Amino acid sequence: MLEKLDLTKKLEKDEYKEKMLKLTPEIGKLQRECKDLGIPIMIAFEGYDAAGKGVQISELIKALDPRGFEVHAVKTETKEERMHPFLWRFWTKMPAKGRIAIYDSSWYRKVLIDRFDKKTKKNELAKAYDSICAFEEQLTSDGMVLIKIFLTIDKKEQKKRFKKLLASRETAWRVGEDDKKRNKKFEKYQAINEEMLLKTDTEYAPWNIVEAVDKRFATAKIYSIVAKILAEKVKDVREKKKAVQEAAARMAETPIAAEHETPESDKKMGESILSRADLSLSYTKEEYKQRLDELQKKIEKLHGELYRRRIPVVLGFEGWDAGGKGGAIKRLTEKMDPRGYVVHPTASPNDIERQHHYLWRFWVDMPKAGHVTIFDRTWYGRVMVERIEGFCMRQEWQRAYKEINSMERDLSDAGAIVLKFWMQIDKDEQERRFKARQENPEKQWKITDEDWRNREKWEQYEEAVNEMLIRTSTPYAPWIVVEGNNKYYARIKVLETVVNAIEERLKD
Repeated sequence: MLEKLDLTKKLEKDEYKEKMLKLTPEIGKLQRECKDLGIPIMIAFEGYDAAGKGVQISELIKALDPRGFEVHAVKTETKEERMHPFLWRFWTKMPAKGRIAIYDSSWYRKVLIDRFDKKTKKNELAKAYDSICAFEEQLTSDGMVLIKIFLTIDKKEQKKRFKKLLASRETAWRVGEDDKKRNKKFEKYQAINEEMLLKTDTEYAPWNIVEAVDKRFATAKIYSIVAKILAEKVKDVREKKKAVQEAAARMAETPIAAEHETPESDKKMGESILSRADLSLSYTKEEYKQRLDELQKKIEKLHGELYRRRIPVVLGFEGWDAGGKGGAIKRLTEKMDPRGYVVHPTASPNDIERQHHYLWRFWVDMPKAGHVTIFDRTWYGRVMVERIEGFCMRQEWQRAYKEINSMERDLSDAGAIVLKFWMQIDKDEQERRFKARQENPEKQWKITDEDWRNREKWEQYEEAVNEMLIRTSTPYAPWIVVEGNNKYYARIKVLETVVNAIEERLKD
């Protein structure tokens, strides 16, 4: 494919100036419009060594307001980055709404240079491609503009540019032994790039190939690509905003019809998981104390072994209000080294978090190898609270199941133990705990008016939870329903599950 391109394309100086006089202000105008509309933009530059990625990025940013973009040079992973899933460092460099992130090389390094250097093993390649495609689909589905640019030159031109760079002390450092090796085996590296282009050229994130032998031609083509894609996105967002406003106006004039009842057959299917929880399960206080002491001693020892073996652990806790999440987390962590774990209580997203993809704030907090991260409430708010309270659209929470499964698979592929606990109690037990909290001055802060309001939507939440459990319990990130009417039993089950999962992993 790449060898068929016409690399002799060029622009004369006068024609180039004429094009740029039009394109430069157009790019600046589109940047301002994207900022006003809250459109985030990612521009990834890939291509052969010495194809001019740095040069073309420098040319592109001349048209941009420097207050609205950031350039990331993607090189070999740092020690910190190597202790996370490979996409973690790109989630942490995600632009907020209205801003632009430009990448000099990108997440494709995993399947290009790292593959060529045999850092990415053959058995990792398919998973890497799956993760990349899922990553790009998640971002673009959420409104991200993703522009992928591949700069291509031939072997002869690359060698010529290397020679020029090496001739000067000021630029010789830019050509390393690895660069020379890829030039020597140009055909092999070209085949790797062609495979990458074919596997990741998608409808939601297509590749734009730029013939880069002539600098002026490449610059003008990149400007044209960026201008076209941004203009289309601005038009699309404006049309959708207008359609939403018109629909809202029509709804305001039309009586609201009663919601369609869920068929009894569907309700019976939905009850298949939570209804199976045996809430009569319990331990006596004496049994609880004995098991708690045994398990906490085990978790204390296993925690040190996790650090030694560099195994990360991600634990997510969800459940009914007053379901016992806090108590279970407290007993789980009491004997753990506080330097090796962190508990994140998840509240409503703040202003900064709302400017990013909903998974962004969780990716940022994922543990590095050897550490434990516990989430008290999780990314599953998307398919529960946000779904039921109308904080996201139907298509957003419906696609979230796939997005969440992809994130958890990435964590697992990077070596993490991922467990998710649903703390299950019945409605009567919840009411009893609510009243007990209200009557106890030291615990009144735990109960709010919102907790009582949520009880009115118990059946809706139950339906959403059942669907969540069915769609997102996987072998690599299972859900564990914890029978929680008896707090002693619930705490022991959580501890036993975590201990068993760690012991099983340590057998590997």
